[in-house]
Amino acid sequence: MPLTSVPLPDADLAFDPTWLDAAQADALFAALLAQVPWETHRIRMFGRTVDSPRLSCWIGDPEASYRYSGTRFEPRPWPQVLAPLRVRLREAASIDFNSVLANLYRDGRDRMGWHSDDEPELGPRPTIASISLGAPRRFLLKRRDGSGERLALELPHGSLLLMRGETQRHYRHALPPTARPVGARINLTFRAIRTRQQAPAPP
Repeated sequence: MPLTSVPLPDADLAFDPTWLDAAQADALFAALLAQVPWETHRIRMFGRTVDSPRLSCWIGDPEASYRYSGTRFEPRPWPQVLAPLRVRLREAASIDFNSVLANLYRDGRDRMGWHSDDEPELGPRPTIASISLGAPRRFLLKRRDGSGERLALELPHGSLLLMRGETQRHYRHALPPTARPVGARINLTFRAIRTRQQAPAPP
């Protein structure tokens, strides 16, 4: 199934709920669960440094360091299992992604708060490729200016969501907790980090 455009004003979203078939998604989930060095990142929230409510790992090329939530992360090496995925994503998105943030949501209590992926290292109009594995979870977007547009998407096992263009400029997104009994979920958000050599010179 090709990627399908998701209508949302001032955003550029494309979605395929079955981008990976069940066998591919199952194998990738099991390999990442076992091979990724999952850790609890410390992040800034409301002026305090706290444990992130999920497990994470920043992965990428050696120069793809990244700062978010008040902390700079140096990339872990790419697991071999992600090599074919990078090639396929390059073809799907026409972008050579050099990094990925892997998040492990252990159950329905683990979550991601409202934010935009708008850090300077991503450039002004970043493309974020989000692959979901494991238990389906509800993904929300809302307008940054509070004008009312909202979207809820169920992200199933093996799905791909592309967020492009002005999406991060106009919208925040979140993965809220749920009281429903749900299993573990892994989310991979592939990014193209501007390295120091690529960053524009200061004025």
